[in-house]
Amino acid sequence: MKYRTEWFDRLPSTNAYMKETLTRLTTPANGTVFATRDQTAGRGRSDRSWNSEPDTNLCFSLFVETDCALIDVPSLTMAAALGVTDFLNGFNIPASPKWPNDVLVGSAKICGILSERIESPSNTGIIVGIGLNVNMSSAEAAAIDRPATSMLIECGRAGDLGRTLENLLPYLDHWLAEWKSGGFSSLRKTWTEKAGPIGRPLKVHDGDLYKEGTLAGFGNHGELLLQTVRGLETIWSGDVS
Repeated sequence: MKYRTEWFDRLPSTNAYMKETLTRLTTPANGTVFATRDQTAGRGRSDRSWNSEPDTNLCFSLFVETDCALIDVPSLTMAAALGVTDFLNGFNIPASPKWPNDVLVGSAKICGILSERIESPSNTGIIVGIGLNVNMSSAEAAAIDRPATSMLIECGRAGDLGRTLENLLPYLDHWLAEWKSGGFSSLRKTWTEKAGPIGRPLKVHDGDLYKEGTLAGFGNHGELLLQTVRGLETIWSGDVS
């Protein structure tokens, strides 16, 4: 895929701005990337806020033109998570994907991903929003209510945001191409190896829902399969611990 990147000094949300922009365009925008050095109202899954200090972390959205069914959107997010994971592994950062839309180092979050479907007369596809902690300090990470880390914390050196995005895109491109060629079935082996192992204990929270069991694998669309005392259950969303 050929990417066209546009940088902004400040945006409330790259996903929201891209959605607004794409609805006005008269030509397809496959490969468009909007990135900002200061995102003031970023959000994650379940409308959680995604806070980032200016010129600190990489916040961007990319548009993938596709007419895939809505049920296939979660596995596109998983493909992006594999791309971020491989990129970080290249820095000897022991990152791994966490179902359904995060990348962790140990138990600390280093990246979050939010994918949203858009349909307009000229643009039908998925906006993939990615927030990667690049230069977050240990003090900033400690102030977050959940364990967090960054490339700076893990590697001990700061990174240029523009160069980080430029170097990350080929990794994303590889896994997005795999997803386009075969959906989750093209990701299943690698995802299971990196997000497993099968049989590990899991707890899943989704609002008032709470389930406990062991990881039994992943379904045809990337849904989590949880082995519980009541049998095998299919989980489509939730916080996993």
